[in-house]
Amino acid sequence: MKQYIVDAFTDHVFSGNSAAVLVMDNFPDDMIMQNIAMENRFSETAFTVKTEDKYDLRWFTPGGEIDLCGHATLAAAFVLFNYYETQAEEITFSTMSGDLIVKKYDNRYEMQFPAYELKQIPVTQEMEDAFGAKPLEAWLGRDLLCVFENEETVHGMDPDQEKLTGLPGLLQHATSKGRDYDCVSRSFAPKLSVPEDPVCGSGHCHIVPYWSHKIGNSVIAYQASQRGGVLYCRLDGENVYLGGEAAIFAIAELQI
Repeated sequence: MKQYIVDAFTDHVFSGNSAAVLVMDNFPDDMIMQNIAMENRFSETAFTVKTEDKYDLRWFTPGGEIDLCGHATLAAAFVLFNYYETQAEEITFSTMSGDLIVKKYDNRYEMQFPAYELKQIPVTQEMEDAFGAKPLEAWLGRDLLCVFENEETVHGMDPDQEKLTGLPGLLQHATSKGRDYDCVSRSFAPKLSVPEDPVCGSGHCHIVPYWSHKIGNSVIAYQASQRGGVLYCRLDGENVYLGGEAAIFAIAELQI
């Protein structure tokens, strides 16, 4: 069983967000996929199977299966474009969130994702206690998006993971306007056994709709985790387009 390890949203290894990718003839038992994800300990492991002109794609965190993941989709597309579909310029993934289209432009890959609808909710003391800073605004889609005054606050925060689990949303994101980039953000997922996601694609399906209404439809976003990563984003109607590069770190043979 071959496994690829890819660093996504970066052009070199040891940065961006690592994901494992397995290209298979058929999906194994869910427990096998969950155990592989738990063994890998990456924020996501992607499993993909070709079906006629598409690829079925599923994502597992160490804490369970998830309905949408950006960086592991980018990693899966990178593997397919470079090792399986070397003449292709577009790949369609069939997922729990519908069809996701990835297009190749030289060394950059652009993914079409659905934008989450955001509803503004009151800022609470629980949010301030969990993040260690008071948000200016709070918005809820699948995840919680909290907006802070400046990027120094986002860079420097050390949130309480246990208190984050008491907040609404599957993941909890902190964002602010940036200096060198349009926005900066960090993404936390303790409910999925992932303290911090180094670069979160699905999180930017919340972050990009928010900032596009402030600064315009094109957003260059920086994920301010320890590894860091850059996302070239745009909002078009109900879709978010996330662009980025990727780098192969390892190819392994799993002994299962």
